[in-house]
Amino acid sequence: MAPVRLLHLEDSEADHALAMAQLRRAGLQVQVERVDSREAFVEALARPWDLILSDYNLPSFTGLQALEIVRQTGCLVPFILVSGEIGEDVAVEAMRNGASDYLLKNNLARLAPAIEHAIAAAETRRAKLRSDHELQASQERLSELAQHLQLSVEAERNAIAREIHDDVGGSLTALKFDLHWIGQRVTTPELKTRVQSALDTVTHAIEASQRIMHNLRPAILEQGLVPALQWLAGRFERRSGVPCAFRTSYEKPQLPLGVPLVAYRTAQEALTNISKHAQATRVSIDLSLTGGVMSLEVSDNGRGLSAADLAKAQSFGIRGLKERAATVGGWIDLSSGPGGTTLILSVPLTPGGGALLDPRDDREHDPSAWASL
Repeated sequence: MAPVRLLHLEDSEADHALAMAQLRRAGLQVQVERVDSREAFVEALARPWDLILSDYNLPSFTGLQALEIVRQTGCLVPFILVSGEIGEDVAVEAMRNGASDYLLKNNLARLAPAIEHAIAAAETRRAKLRSDHELQASQERLSELAQHLQLSVEAERNAIAREIHDDVGGSLTALKFDLHWIGQRVTTPELKTRVQSALDTVTHAIEASQRIMHNLRPAILEQGLVPALQWLAGRFERRSGVPCAFRTSYEKPQLPLGVPLVAYRTAQEALTNISKHAQATRVSIDLSLTGGVMSLEVSDNGRGLSAADLAKAQSFGIRGLKERAATVGGWIDLSSGPGGTTLILSVPLTPGGGALLDPRDDREHDPSAWASL
């Protein structure tokens, strides 16, 4: 076993010798350095120690002051206080301030066991801190990965939507023009019927492509977040039959790049969950900007969420929303009970923050540009 590196803060040579003799009798090997002043103590703290053994009364210096110095340096070295006349109040204060133990000079039989116990406890604390640090680093890496996946998903959605618009949409529109041209020139009723049927099929395909593209990358966001949320609320009400009110005091809020898309996706996901699970009869969406923070609140009067609902192993909706919010420096708050559920997205509006996608890769594509005949 390696010798214990011991820093002894003691002004009495006799008391120092007595303590070292007690450790030798106990079979404890130590490498010791004795200091007797504040300056020497502070200088010695720059070197590695396994334990600090400190007298309580020193000239113009106390053991509690030494303990405070150790705390301020952030050292995790165990600290044992020794005194000839330490009172109970002082002992309690020392332990409260981080001392590992306290002993009386007239009873040093417990010194060696106290040192061994303090060193073992300190190593346990250091191991826990290392474990906590590694866990935090792992959680941060996982969060970064989740955010990267969110960004990748949005970029891929955008790319697919552009492909649908540029290739599929263009081809379907051209085909519709051709069928319309053919329909104007055929005279046989049977052919006219077949051409009209083909036109109806192409029209349905165009509408389906527009709907798919809008789900991938809502073009209405080009008009601003407020019109997009108004459209989303109206669409939800028409599809579900549940009244959905949208309220805001801002017509054209100035938001950093990426924030409108995060807000839209958050509202979209919340409304999807409400329609599937909430059994609500009333829904509201509120958008506000207060104190430099944008808040989007989606509330319903449904059955609420239980702890079991939130703890489901495959329930990624809320976790996905939290990771999405983190991509723009925001966060999600969720409260639920028998009276309904409220989800709030909060995003600090820092200048230049929150870019989800490179604007150079975010070319405008508007489904309304597809020709309709």
